[in-house]
Amino acid sequence: MKKVAFIGLGNMGGPMAANLVKAGYSVTAFDLSQTILESAVTNGCVKADSALAAIEHADVVVSMLPSGEAVRALYLGVHGLIQAMRPEVLLIDCSTIAANDARQVIAAAGERGIAAVDAPVSGGTAAAAAGTLSFMCGGEEAAIASARPILEAMGANIFHAGPAGSGQVAKICNNMLLAIHMIGTAEALQLGVDNGLDPAVLSEIMCASSGGNWSLEKYNPYPGVMQGVPASHEYTGGFSVALMLKDLGLAMDTAAGSASSTPLGALAKNLYQLHGGDAVNSALDFSSIQNLFRRPVGD
Repeated sequence: MKKVAFIGLGNMGGPMAANLVKAGYSVTAFDLSQTILESAVTNGCVKADSALAAIEHADVVVSMLPSGEAVRALYLGVHGLIQAMRPEVLLIDCSTIAANDARQVIAAAGERGIAAVDAPVSGGTAAAAAGTLSFMCGGEEAAIASARPILEAMGANIFHAGPAGSGQVAKICNNMLLAIHMIGTAEALQLGVDNGLDPAVLSEIMCASSGGNWSLEKYNPYPGVMQGVPASHEYTGGFSVALMLKDLGLAMDTAAGSASSTPLGALAKNLYQLHGGDAVNSALDFSSIQNLFRRPVGD
């Protein structure tokens, strides 16, 4: 049985680690939050007191962190984990970060003979819990092949996008599109509601018509239309506005670097900034963009 160190156990990382346990892996976990770490223990993980302690006997190190800064701090530098990892260990970073950050980490790992891949995910918290995530991987073919059994325990779709950093590029393209069609879905639903339509009926019509999309069909942003999504739980849980803004910022930085035209991506970023301008809204699920279009009660 392979021993896996899992670092970063938030809304996505926690269920991912739990699915590795279910698949028969021995998982030693670490998170800065003791509450989150204790939750991982209840799901079968072994608690580590530090990231360094977590990787001590690991064959595979998986990380799921919120930012490039966090990933660089974890792996690089004199006290970074790469300096403490054995060459035979496989590194899989599932964080969504800048492609250049991923390339830097993978290059540093390669200097010590460590195989590494960037493998950001798509599918949201429901797919993380169900083990049906999509992984967009960047790295050498051999490293992807080694990572595949681990990724298959957490996901249903494993894509090799290209060399180091390619997974990150694919992820930010995907999330830019996700932001755009979530905003369009929320806007269209509100237009219908403002003109007397039932949002559930309108959703059914659009799902069966040319306006159908993932946000409408799998993650409906209008409260009460779909059970089991954040919109029906006051937009709690899920993928936060703050994280969507981070990903849209990465998309705009990448677009600037390649001189790509992304006017809808830029507009999506501006609208999410407008919506998530305070601590309350920035912590809500990104589908709460619906509230930007809803009229105040009494209007």
